[in-house]
Amino acid sequence: MLHVEIAACSEPGDRTHNEDDLRYGTAGSFWYAVLSDGAGGHRGGAMASDLVVRLTALGLQSAPQASPEALTQIICDAHTALGDQQQGRRGHDRMHATVVALWIDTRREEALWTHVGDSRLYQLRHGQVGEVTSDDSVVQRMVHAGYLSRAEARDHPRKNQLLSAMGSTEAVEPNTTEQATPIADGDAFLLCSDGWWDHFEPHDIETAFAAATSPQHWLDLMAADIRRAGLKGQDNYSAVAVWIGDPAETTRVGAYL
Repeated sequence: MLHVEIAACSEPGDRTHNEDDLRYGTAGSFWYAVLSDGAGGHRGGAMASDLVVRLTALGLQSAPQASPEALTQIICDAHTALGDQQQGRRGHDRMHATVVALWIDTRREEALWTHVGDSRLYQLRHGQVGEVTSDDSVVQRMVHAGYLSRAEARDHPRKNQLLSAMGSTEAVEPNTTEQATPIADGDAFLLCSDGWWDHFEPHDIETAFAAATSPQHWLDLMAADIRRAGLKGQDNYSAVAVWIGDPAETTRVGAYL
């Protein structure tokens, strides 16, 4: 079986409280990680992300097998439960959240992932970013259509406007991988909220990875960059780092500066 090591980081940034939430763990030969970024008045965002993370983690822990259909259903069930919690709760009727989840089967050496909203998953192989989830956002749709460049999207006034979110009145269609992806020693994953990924291009993530000696070290290097930026109004920033096997044996891409 593949060896898995996971670390996490979650900070409030320049906000009075943290509405991000995350959880990771193992169940038999399965490993999982889930992260959510909440929004809503009266601390409703924190309640939303907590509920989404807890229910998604519970579903991943108790599922008899890993499949795209099972993963999608787990997310849809969490969405329904969040909607139910809004009923009759004054001030919480608009609370919603993003979600990104990773499910690893170490025996079959495969991974599945899904997301709703603009929390992201990056997959690294041989030290380089390969797969990146595509945000459920107005700006990402504009980038895909060719109306905006990636550089223009970073500072666009509508960059936080989501097209899909957990807890919305509409049904969600989770962006789940259509089939399991083979994984191998040296692979790595990064799950993160927009307060985290907004600071980094793929090359920055690769460079920090090249210098890191552990998943926690990888997160610490990137978190230090976010703190050094010292942005006024810095959003909550959270991430989960997942290492498969020994990434020290992968091709490194430079040194972290």
